[in-house]
Amino acid sequence: MDLSSSISTVRRHTSKIAPLASTPVLFILLSSLASTAEAYDPLDPNGNVTIKWDVMQWAPDGYVAVVTIFNFQQYRHIQAPGWMLGWTWAKKEVIWSMVGGQATEQGDCSRFKGNIPHCCKKDPSVVDLLPGTPYNMQIANCCKGGIISSWVQDPANAASSFQISVGAAGTTNKTVRVPKNFTLKSPGPGYTCGAAKIVKPSRFVSQDGRRTTQALMTWNVTCTYSQFLAQKTPTCCVSLSSFYNDTIVNCPTCSCGCQNNITQPGSCVEGDSPYLASAINGPGKSSFTPLVQCTSHMCPIRVHWHIKLNYREYWRVKIAITNFNYRMNYTQWNLVIQHPSFDNLTQIFSFNYNSLTPYGGINDTAMLWGIKYYNDLLMQAGPYGNVQSELLFRKDPSTFTFQKGWAFPRRIYFNGDNCVMPPPDAYPRLPNDSPQLKGSLCLPVIILWATLTWLLIYVR
Repeated sequence: MDLSSSISTVRRHTSKIAPLASTPVLFILLSSLASTAEAYDPLDPNGNVTIKWDVMQWAPDGYVAVVTIFNFQQYRHIQAPGWMLGWTWAKKEVIWSMVGGQATEQGDCSRFKGNIPHCCKKDPSVVDLLPGTPYNMQIANCCKGGIISSWVQDPANAASSFQISVGAAGTTNKTVRVPKNFTLKSPGPGYTCGAAKIVKPSRFVSQDGRRTTQALMTWNVTCTYSQFLAQKTPTCCVSLSSFYNDTIVNCPTCSCGCQNNITQPGSCVEGDSPYLASAINGPGKSSFTPLVQCTSHMCPIRVHWHIKLNYREYWRVKIAITNFNYRMNYTQWNLVIQHPSFDNLTQIFSFNYNSLTPYGGINDTAMLWGIKYYNDLLMQAGPYGNVQSELLFRKDPSTFTFQKGWAFPRRIYFNGDNCVMPPPDAYPRLPNDSPQLKGSLCLPVIILWATLTWLLIYVR
C-alpha cells in the first residue's frame, strides 16, 4: 500500500474543516470552548488523529481490512508505550486473525468449534506489535511499539497500520455495519473520537505509477486531543532569566503538583538520596509512572529561557530543557514556542527548526526539536538529562524592546502539552523599570547636589 497516496486521500476528507477554522466567528467560539475542555489547540487548529478503515477484500463470512492511524498533529506525537485503539462492534463480529497488530484480550470464544478466532470480545482493544516482529506477521507501517511521530517532525513515521480479518460480518457494502464508540489511548486518556463516517473508497497507486486500485469500502474516524483529559496536572513549566537582572524567575511553586510524602509517599526523590537507585528500580518501574526529582515545582520537564546578549542589531537567547523524571527518556522531543520575534529569527544552533503559522501570515510560532543521533534523545534525570541551544534574532526597530517582559515567550509547549508560565509581574525587569532602583539611582544625585550647594555657601 502506498502511504503517500493514502495520506493525500485522508487529507482531502479532513481538510474540509480548514476554511471554517479560519473564520473569525468560529475562531472566537472555539477559543471560548478551549478554556474549559482545551480540546481545541489554537497553535494547531486543524491537528487531529484520523483512523482510516479500508475494506480490501471480501471473505466467506466477512472481510479483510487495513486500518491505518494517521497523526495529522503538527507537534504532538504518540510516545511509549504506544497507542491502543478500541471500538464496539455493531453486530456479533469477531476477529479471525491480525497482521501487524494484536488484540489485548481474546474474550469468550466457547461458541466456536474447530478454528478459534483471534478475538471474540464485543469491544476489542488493539495494540501495535513490537520492533523485531517476524516478517510474516508484519505489514507496512506496523511494528513500532505503537509510537507515532508528529506530522512536522517526522512525516515518514506519522502513521501506523495493521490488517484485520473480520468474521460474522456483512459481505457487501450494504450489509457491513461500521463499528462504533471508537477510543484512542496514547497510552492513557486524552483523545476523544467522533463517529465513523463512510467516505469515498481510498485509492492506491502502484510503485511504478501505472496502475491505480481502490478499496471496496472506506470509513474514517477523527480523534482530537485534550490536555485537560490527558492528565490532571501539567507536565512542564517555564523559568526565566536575563543578562540585565540577577533575578532568576523559577517555575511557579507546585506547577505540576506539590511534595506530599504523607498522602503520596515516594512521589519524588532527592537527587542526592542514597536510595535513588532502589527508588528508580522499585515499584512502578515497568509502568510509565513518573518518578520526579523533588523540586518546588514538581514538574517532569522544565524549560528555561535566558536572554543572553544584546547587540546593536541583534539579540541572543539561550534555551535549556531539563528532565526531572528518573523513569523517562524522551525520544524525539519537541518544543513549540510563541514569540513575535520568530519572524526575525536569524540563526539557530544545534536544534531543528520549523515555522508554524496557525494565524495565516503571522509568523510568531516556532517548532524546535533535536538533531537525529545528536540531541534528539532527552535522557532521564541526572547529569545528562538536559539539552540546550541558542537563538539569534534580528531587532525590528518598530517592535523590539526589553521593557515590560516583551523579550520573553508568550507560551511554550513541550511534546504538545502547554507548560506553566510564571506570572507576568514576576518577569525580570530592566534596572530603570524597578521603582526601588529608580530611587537608589536618584539618591547619589541628590547627595551630590546638596554637597555642591553646601560648598558654594561655605566658600562665600
